[in-house]
Amino acid sequence: MAAQTSGENPPVKPNVATMTPPARSPAMLNDRSTLLNYLKTRRSGRPRDMIEPGPDEAQLAEIIEIAARTPDHGKLFPWRFVIVPKARRDNFAELLRQAFEGDAPINDERKLEAVERIARQAPALVVVMSTPIASHKVPVWEQELSAGAACMNMLHGAHAFGFVGGWISGWPAYSEHVRNAFGGSHERIAGLMFIGTPSFPLEERPRPVASMISTVWSGPASG
Repeated sequence: MAAQTSGENPPVKPNVATMTPPARSPAMLNDRSTLLNYLKTRRSGRPRDMIEPGPDEAQLAEIIEIAARTPDHGKLFPWRFVIVPKARRDNFAELLRQAFEGDAPINDERKLEAVERIARQAPALVVVMSTPIASHKVPVWEQELSAGAACMNMLHGAHAFGFVGGWISGWPAYSEHVRNAFGGSHERIAGLMFIGTPSFPLEERPRPVASMISTVWSGPASG
């Protein structure tokens, strides 16, 4: 979060629609030649565009271990990972269909088919659950931030193996019907994490430059 200079108006969020993506070859995205190059070129993939191969069981276990190496005030591990195996994708598709029909009753088979396709995207799918301990002295907000960091680390782990990851939420992440199939009422879905191989070269997206999103704090306003 950018710090605001005292006495100034709050920074205006840049309009990314008017920004020009940096000139970079698609082959440079997720450049793993060095850690710094990777961090400068990291790019998620669209789950609907992912194809085989995906991570095998051992690789996925390592990706989850990497995801767990995340800031965690209090060592609470306020997150967990639920793997949706290929053998259960049809079950997940049916769950999404039922949830969608329950949340927004419609009679449009094309929309329902699109809902089901969400469940069948990409070779691998992991549902990351935020599992804060409300009674702990560490604020729930900090625990939820840790769950988000775990999702980001999962993308890093997937990319480190040479795959591409995609973190999505959308209505499935906020549906109680879907949440109840993965956890209890005290939990939330932090993200649906899809992992696979891009079916075509990734394209860069608009990115803000540091000067657009950062300021230097000059101290509290004098009274």
